[in-house]
Amino acid sequence: MSDTLYYVIPCYNEEAVLPETAKRLEEKMNDLIRRDVIRQDSRVVFVNDGSKDSTWDVIVRLHEGNPLFSGINLSRNRGHQNALLAGMMTVAEYADMIISMDADLQDDIHACDEMIAKYYEGCDIVYGVRSSRKKDTFFKRFTAQSFYRTMDRLGAKTVYNHADYRLMSRRAVQALGEFREVNLFLRGMVPLLGFRTDTVYYERGERFAGESKYPLKKMVSFAVEGITSLSTTPLRMISWSGFFIFLVSLIILVYSLIRHFTGHTVVGWTFLAVSIWGIGGLILLSLGIIGEYVGKIYLETKQRPRYIVEEYLDDAHGYRL
Repeated sequence: MSDTLYYVIPCYNEEAVLPETAKRLEEKMNDLIRRDVIRQDSRVVFVNDGSKDSTWDVIVRLHEGNPLFSGINLSRNRGHQNALLAGMMTVAEYADMIISMDADLQDDIHACDEMIAKYYEGCDIVYGVRSSRKKDTFFKRFTAQSFYRTMDRLGAKTVYNHADYRLMSRRAVQALGEFREVNLFLRGMVPLLGFRTDTVYYERGERFAGESKYPLKKMVSFAVEGITSLSTTPLRMISWSGFFIFLVSLIILVYSLIRHFTGHTVVGWTFLAVSIWGIGGLILLSLGIIGEYVGKIYLETKQRPRYIVEEYLDDAHGYRL
């Protein structure tokens, strides 16, 4: 007996790529249904994350033309991670398994066959992981690898070379819903769930159309979000830095006393200036790191909703407003 599969695809200004994405997913879903791998009531759900173009209009047309496609329209832009969570939590009661992926067609759609096979073998979470980065430019490869290594060293454990292409069972998604934090970093939260997991490797392709939603600036911001959401290592680094500076100050004190009592006292303006600027910069950096954590506490205590669904299109379960 096959189970119901829902694809959840966050979309932000993806009008150029959605028709092709829908075409390829329709072929894949029909093939899976025909082979009795998934049930007839399986769906592809596009989540419109407050797009400024006609993305939602495209989603509505796709839904009207084929009930295979469903749509969720968020009331405003909430960011990729919130849009992804909104889609998964909205369809969790209808789906036995959920596959999340981006709309740009860089993820290999055919890798889902192996994901689903591992699900039927008993896995609750199956990660889609890039097999290589040969097609990336040197700069892209360097920054991406640095991203994962930095995250790991600072205590935010993630699956190396895994983005958001994964399969999750219903109970895994429901368990994820128990995490109540507002600051979301799903790449680090999903591994915290436990359950039986496995990995599927695939070759990532070029973006079919449109522009990347993760330039360097946003990638750095994403890394900071992940580190401060999942790890207190930066705070410990501040403590160790303070301890190290204290030891250095004792060494300088002993050195200064020796110079004084041996009659070799020298007025060191350069040394003094460098010390003041260095320690001052370290203090400001430390305050900035602490401020990141305090800011997150501030946002968490407000307990504002992570997303608001304005419309949900799905003929199988009715039209929701």
